[in-house]
Amino acid sequence: MELSQSTIYALAIAWAIVTIALLCLVIYRSMLASHEDDQIFLDSASESLANEQRVLVARIDRLSRPIVLLIVLSSALLVVTGGLWLWQGFKNF
Repeated sequence: MELSQSTIYALAIAWAIVTIALLCLVIYRSMLASHEDDQIFLDSASESLANEQRVLVARIDRLSRPIVLLIVLSSALLVVTGGLWLWQGFKNF
């Protein structure tokens, strides 16, 4: 099985795209988390603030699964690309 450099480049580009998407999601989650309050002391008239915090926490929780998926995918692409690059280098040595 002969691998060309274009295959390795395509895998490197796919890794870069996945990693950029991962970084964007991590930045977005950290921006959401910066608006989250650890403690809120509310009376019954401030229920809307509590609802905003619940929505915020739900958004942060929903982002956890895609972030983990992108971490796994990025890691796998990096290992495969690096392995193929090393294998191609050893074959041509």
